[in-house]
Amino acid sequence: MEEASSPLRCFRESHSFELFSDDGVQTVTSKEQRKVECSIQEVYSVYQQIHTSPQPTLLREQHYHYLKKGLRHLSDAYECLDASRPWLCYWILHSLELLEEPVPAAVASDVCQFLARCQSPTGGFGGGPSQHAHLAPTYAAVNALCILGTEEAYKVINRFHICFEKLLDFLYSVKQPDGSFVMHVGGEVDVRSAYCAASVASLTNIITPTLFDGTHNWILSCQNWEGGLGGVPGLEAHGGYTFCGTAALVILGKDHMLDLKALLRWVTSRQMRFEGGFQGRCNKLVDGCYSFWQAGVLPLLHRALFKEGDSTLSMSSWMFERKALQEYILLCCQNPGGGLLDKPGKSRDFYHTCYCLSGLSIAQHFGNKDLHNELILGRDENRLAPTHPVYNICPEKVARAIEHFHRLPVPVQTGPTLSAMDQS
Repeated sequence: MEEASSPLRCFRESHSFELFSDDGVQTVTSKEQRKVECSIQEVYSVYQQIHTSPQPTLLREQHYHYLKKGLRHLSDAYECLDASRPWLCYWILHSLELLEEPVPAAVASDVCQFLARCQSPTGGFGGGPSQHAHLAPTYAAVNALCILGTEEAYKVINRFHICFEKLLDFLYSVKQPDGSFVMHVGGEVDVRSAYCAASVASLTNIITPTLFDGTHNWILSCQNWEGGLGGVPGLEAHGGYTFCGTAALVILGKDHMLDLKALLRWVTSRQMRFEGGFQGRCNKLVDGCYSFWQAGVLPLLHRALFKEGDSTLSMSSWMFERKALQEYILLCCQNPGGGLLDKPGKSRDFYHTCYCLSGLSIAQHFGNKDLHNELILGRDENRLAPTHPVYNICPEKVARAIEHFHRLPVPVQTGPTLSAMDQS
């Protein structure tokens, strides 16, 4: 394991040279950027005053208690996420597995039973019990169940469960003639839905010969002149959509068809010079969640470029400043009472906790089980479990789920069933 050497970036005199310059032309965007930099500079300044010998610390115990409480009880503030309840399960469970905290068997069983109630009679999962099926909570529910990895969890989406064959029906019902997917019947099209469908289908072994006809070409059309991917063809490149499109193409075996060098240039340009974290789009502010959505693209790009025979690739590090990202997450994104956040001054939540920790894991771990290098900023106890860069659950959970579902045959189906067509 490689240890990140001192001093921290924020301790160096040269760090102030990385502050944003508006070249004498102030805009709303530049003013907001300066405000964020000032708040981060204040955090770094206070840290320097308190810690003469810097050892950034991951507040593991506080995060664990915050997550543990959230799995059983949510405050009224989460009422607005009533249609995202499988997401809450996934965000919390994935955060716990990154912290290598076990989920008690009784709690795991309760989660399984709850997610089973979110499963729609027409296939897929809704955002809560009795809600319409939607690709986003379907992705979250399947990931959560794969994290639990018990027989009970697999049986919620098992072929022998009454609703399992309906999962494929649901995917066909939201498939569009051009290869794209809508999020739900009658819903919006964007590249997230293609990723959710590809992720769910590949984990559960229900990819049929026609399910993803045309999908890779539609995703490729979302890559724009910037190099990143937009939500649909012609839109501005965005970190979340870029990850989803790239990961979906990896699943479909078509990632080599992207303009990889343009994508690499765009993603690496999103790491902020002063803050160390990532922004989601050009001229936007740093946000802790992009620690995963942007940094998570780099392992996928590394893999694709390696397969193309790129001899300039590092064999020990992803192509971003890993120490800088860890520094931003550990110093600027932790709530002292547990949970992680967007940036200083923002509130903690389970979404940012999940994706800040996921990005921290990406920054700590390079390679795979055959070639693995770790770079841990601060204490050894800061080390998180690795996360799979395509599915964003731990690699052993991916392997276990794939092994389980690949014992079962792929459903014989070449197009939408009558039940699926009835919904459209």
